[in-house]
Amino acid sequence: MEATASAKYLRGSAQKARLVIDMIRGKDVNKALAVLRYANKRAALGIEKCMRSAIANANEAAEKANVSIDPDDLWVKAAFVDRGPTKNRRRVRPAPQGRAYREQRHFCHVTILLSNDERVEAKETKNKKSVAVKPAKLAESKGRKRGGAVAAPRAKRTAPKVEAEPKVEVGAEKTEKKATRTTKPKAAAAETAAEE
Repeated sequence: MEATASAKYLRGSAQKARLVIDMIRGKDVNKALAVLRYANKRAALGIEKCMRSAIANANEAAEKANVSIDPDDLWVKAAFVDRGPTKNRRRVRPAPQGRAYREQRHFCHVTILLSNDERVEAKETKNKKSVAVKPAKLAESKGRKRGGAVAAPRAKRTAPKVEAEPKVEVGAEKTEKKATRTTKPKAAAAETAAEE
């Protein structure tokens, strides 16, 4: 069984209320109420009232459907915050040198959906998706962070390590060539000396 409750025109911006809502999403009702009770945020008070209203709505719906429901089995299935009106909530604050700063008084609408259905299946599907997606995201983010000129030196460093042994052979051939070169000028010098 599911039950919803919404609190409209709560004071404060939706962005700040979302910080509190994110802490309780997916938790048991008792844990969520404990988090809201001790959260050091102004929006927590209005969200706690909304949560208690959703619990009462669940009990009322269960009584109407003649079904017994335990409030401890409820959990927060969905919770979201929408932005409220700011058009007619503009205020003026005094500013230096005779100016005035315009402020907007923000409001938000909170909606909470509680359920007593099993949530094990939802967690399994989330875990499977997150495990499959994370390695690709990590590779993409590393590529983004280390792009351009930063990535190029790393490629150059790794390539010589693989080809370290063939370079030694190439170096030996070079030393042999150098030895033959040094002998040729000496022979040419000896020939020119003999001719004189």
